[in-house]
Amino acid sequence: MSTTVTNEQIQALAATAEPFTLVLLHWEPGRMVDGADAIELEHQRRMVTLRADGVIAVLCPVASDTVAGVAIMTVPAEEASGSWPRIPACEQA
Repeated sequence: MSTTVTNEQIQALAATAEPFTLVLLHWEPGRMVDGADAIELEHQRRMVTLRADGVIAVLCPVASDTVAGVAIMTVPAEEASGSWPRIPACEQA
């Protein structure tokens, strides 16, 4: 590291830091059934809508057979968990 960071800079950053919620999105076992593509598209629509609304700060896929993606949300964990039941893919899974 070549940049020097002062104690004052650390304290100023810490004073303005806001908490985020990390969400790991997992693939469901039935994701390969007929009609799953349409359900997944609606799930993606919901995620992109949450991102556009500022509820999700970062949304990215993960190349994995078990983990579908990662979302970093701008809301507390309790509020973030309340977002999932309204996602069509979660309701139908």
